[in-house]
Amino acid sequence: MEKIKAFLRLARWSNLVFVAFTQWMFYYCILEPIFQSKNVQPNIHGNLIYLLMLSYILVAAAGYIINDYFDLNIDQINKPEKVTIDKYIGRRWAIFFHLLFTLSSIAIGIYIDTQTHVYIMGFCNFLNGLLLFVYSLSFKKKLLVGNLLIAFLLAWVIVVITCCESNQFSILSHNKMINTQKLLRYTILYGGFAFIINLIREVIKDMEDVEGDRLYGCRTMPISWGMNATKVFVAVWMVVLISILSLLQFYAFQLQWWFFSIYCIVAVIAPLINAFKKLSKAQTAKDFHKISSLIKIVMLTGIVSMIFFKIYS
Repeated sequence: MEKIKAFLRLARWSNLVFVAFTQWMFYYCILEPIFQSKNVQPNIHGNLIYLLMLSYILVAAAGYIINDYFDLNIDQINKPEKVTIDKYIGRRWAIFFHLLFTLSSIAIGIYIDTQTHVYIMGFCNFLNGLLLFVYSLSFKKKLLVGNLLIAFLLAWVIVVITCCESNQFSILSHNKMINTQKLLRYTILYGGFAFIINLIREVIKDMEDVEGDRLYGCRTMPISWGMNATKVFVAVWMVVLISILSLLQFYAFQLQWWFFSIYCIVAVIAPLINAFKKLSKAQTAKDFHKISSLIKIVMLTGIVSMIFFKIYS
């Protein structure tokens, strides 16, 4: 039982649930209502959406496992109480599960391709697995490269669902009846939100882990630029995100989406402003961890806001 709990921690089960929840919300609250309004069946339908979610759960779990494998020495300094590899799970088993999950994800992607003629899922899952491996091995130690990559991959969790509604890479080419612009607007909105919020959180996590990273020669932003410059970087992106979300409320007001606006202001914008205020005073790893946790809550409330698009559709 202890090893099972350790394995679930290693695979970051809560993050995997969040990935699946994000894809499920986007599919059922945004994409499906747009198709149903025209009585058109999406490429991804029925059990295929659950297989798509499973494939991303597997490739994400593989990424977390290989990341902890390469970060063992750093984690023993930054968060020794959370170390799993070598303590509960051997290194060879970690590599085995990484390969098993990655190959299973690719196989599921290929199966989805054969059922839908999308022809991108197998390749995308292979590329995701490769990028997560290279990230863990090298990119995460480089200035900004790793942060941007993870932010992009987490945004891709949303974007890929829209991309699956395509034939031969031409988005929605087979469904002229569908309101393509509406779907693309929502995809850009939530994909952009996922990219920015995850970029913010990744840099904050670098500030939290700076001591261990410095000892092992990492060139993360806090180490290369210093804490103050890194805080400015994060603050600028916070201001950008808060500004975009605030402007979005004017559009919602015109549509009289009152409950959506109230929700966004209270559950998304206000916590972001709170995190912005805390950032200037943060000094210790504990301070940055609290901000990171607050940003994670904003990620969740932001994704939950998709339900209003289903309500108002």
